[in-house]
Amino acid sequence: MGRFTIRRLRLHCRIVAKATSIVHRKSLNRKYTDGKSQNKGYRQDGRCIRGNRRPCDSRSGVSESSRKRVEEILKQLDYQPNMYASALASNKKYAFACLLPLHEKGEYWTDVETGIHNAVETYSDFNVAVHLSYYDPYDYHSFAEASGQILALEPDGVMFAPTVPQYTKPFTDELTQHNIPYIYIDSNIKEEPALSFYGQNSHQSGYFAARMLMLLAGEDAQEIVIFRKINEGIVGSNQQERREIGFREYMQEHHPACRIWELDLHAKRDSEDTLMLDEFFQEHPTVKNGITFNSKAYIIGEYLLKKQKKDFNLMGYDLLQRNVDCLKQGSIFFLIAQQPTLQGFDGIKALCEYLILKKEITRENFMPIDLLTKENIEFYYNK
Repeated sequence: MGRFTIRRLRLHCRIVAKATSIVHRKSLNRKYTDGKSQNKGYRQDGRCIRGNRRPCDSRSGVSESSRKRVEEILKQLDYQPNMYASALASNKKYAFACLLPLHEKGEYWTDVETGIHNAVETYSDFNVAVHLSYYDPYDYHSFAEASGQILALEPDGVMFAPTVPQYTKPFTDELTQHNIPYIYIDSNIKEEPALSFYGQNSHQSGYFAARMLMLLAGEDAQEIVIFRKINEGIVGSNQQERREIGFREYMQEHHPACRIWELDLHAKRDSEDTLMLDEFFQEHPTVKNGITFNSKAYIIGEYLLKKQKKDFNLMGYDLLQRNVDCLKQGSIFFLIAQQPTLQGFDGIKALCEYLILKKEITRENFMPIDLLTKENIEFYYNK
């Protein structure tokens, strides 16, 4: 149907109502003029009994061209504006809950929140409200506690970024039991299918990233490094784990002799990053290419700038401002973007369309795998 604003939808609803009235009056007029139908309140000459009004056909004042135009609009809209009109008239309030990883302002999830707020504003005429909750991505029990609090709210629908399957399943089981539709964003759990998923194909993204990194490294590259952010063995994201699986799959298929080093930085002790990076590059001076699958590539990028280390090719994910700054200054060579604002918007939109407008929802909605450099980043922002 396309992206109609609420104002345009109301206009179309009025057109539908007008067209319905026209068709109804013309139908009555035909009944009375052909003498095949009798109806209280009307005479066979098509005039209303009450008062001396003109025949219904002439009263409408609609030309043949206007009638055809209305019918064309109805056909194009497939009568869907009636559903909008019904939803607008119901005045029912819809309460949605969103569960996201805890984050600081300006990080990846800030853009997801922007998309959520934009969607709430877009669908404000339908009385939509969203309650935002957060969990520590490095603490599975935090997810369990936060999800339990959401269940207590008894929302009409839920959108959330899932944690590992074994801690996600109890939550989705409860949602299913209470007939609460839910949307996944960022990462998908196919074993526990949601109403819909919005995000990248993480495995394919990692596979693609390996190919791009090796174009930088060259066919003869003997070693590369993967940088992680980990807390007590927890990566903090299903998506990052699947990216790495896809990455390693490509490397095994195409560069099996290339050694992959790993450097696990502390997720909650940023003060140690510089020391750990110093030690790594001192011990591995010949490593010239690396990647991180989280959104904090700027940690390594800013380190490279500070150390004036210009002989290292770094690849990362997401358009955080600090990442983009490093990209423009040359310490990050490639960034892969995944449109988090659109994920947040489309997730709420899907709940609205499913619950309010009674539409069918596509199960999987993959975001593009956008590869950005300092040469094209400004054009990407202007999309």
